[in-house]
Amino acid sequence: MEKRKVGFIGCGKMAQAMVNGMLQSSFSQREDILASTKSAESAEIVKEAFQIETILDNKQVARFADVLIIAVKPHLYGEVLQEISSYVKEETIIVTVAAGIDMAYIESQMSEKIKVIRSMPNTPSLVGEGMTVFCANARINEEEIAFIKAMFSSFGQVEMVDESLMDYIPAISGSSPAYVYMFIEALADGGVRSGIPRDKAYKLAAQSVLGAAKMVLETGKHPGVLKDEVCTPGGATIEAITTLEQNQFRGTILAAMESCDRKNSKMQNRNEKDSF
Repeated sequence: MEKRKVGFIGCGKMAQAMVNGMLQSSFSQREDILASTKSAESAEIVKEAFQIETILDNKQVARFADVLIIAVKPHLYGEVLQEISSYVKEETIIVTVAAGIDMAYIESQMSEKIKVIRSMPNTPSLVGEGMTVFCANARINEEEIAFIKAMFSSFGQVEMVDESLMDYIPAISGSSPAYVYMFIEALADGGVRSGIPRDKAYKLAAQSVLGAAKMVLETGKHPGVLKDEVCTPGGATIEAITTLEQNQFRGTILAAMESCDRKNSKMQNRNEKDSF
């Protein structure tokens, strides 16, 4: 596969997770990555952590990159796109990683001829277990899609979907690690309440969540079937499941996802207004 230079405008937690995954998997070499940050302090932190070149000039990153990943907050996209629009090469692939930023918005701010990938990765990319979902505009060819898939696969799993589904991805995979961390913390708190040392409680809880997730992915069994396999008749697990159901465990998760969807919809509507 043809080697491409990858630029990051913005190098916060999400971008750092991607950089780390790309380097750890040897998908990219350090000299082929350039990142810009808001301050000299953050530039030095990223440079020291990953041994890549970091600068404060977004335009220089735009000139450098064959694949340009814009990893800033959604409300900063308009400002950044206007700043770099004259510096992006014709064949450069623009990759977005922000919720609520659709491909039409990128095209309206730059050019209808621009190559755009809309993506939603998540922070477990930092440890090579990310889940990235993406879509591509009509100017992206098959070879470029293969490259993008390989790039995202370098730090986890990847799925390509129609853009009509992208606004719903943050709730299920982009934001959901935060829900899982709360679940792990709650499990650990329960263990500590029972007398288990905190460090051991976190390990027990986190490994159990990791193992359960691998069971879903690797056995192909329905999660409900796997749940049933843990529940013996009249046992302690089904008693715990009953309590979760009585306290609307599933309903609370669904409500949280709906809240996430609503927020993404509001951001989408705001960006559409800003594009006129």
